[in-house]
Amino acid sequence: RVQPVESGGDSVQPGGSLRLLCEVSGYTFLSGCMGWFRLAPGKEREPVATFYFGDNITYYYADAVKGRFTVSQGLAKNTLYLQMNSLKPEDTAMYYCATTGPRIYAGPWCFSTTEYNHWGQGTQVTVSS
Repeated sequence: RVQPVESGGDSVQPGGSLRLLCEVSGYTFLSGCMGWFRLAPGKEREPVATFYFGDNITYYYADAVKGRFTVSQGLAKNTLYLQMNSLKPEDTAMYYCATTGPRIYAGPWCFSTTEYNHWGQGTQVTVSS
């Protein structure tokens, strides 16, 4: 059974940084999509940063986080990180790690919430002064 588990959420001041970690147990696919999503109060869950991994890696970012957040895959292919810099109060949300099943090639579906079928429980990020 594929199970992502997130960690690293915390409360920080605006302008601060955090690094989230996701460890995915049971993931044996050689290619697919992984990434981070967030859910803020009163809003729908939205993609933040995802990537396709296979013969190459293709990254996808929400416009709101481009230049501030970086998603990466660990040396152990079942881990991924989200480095968040220059955090803003509007980044406050529950952050979720998720994975798809096997995918042969990259495409815009890697940035679609509905494409993901394995979700973690989330880790809270709060940005406030």
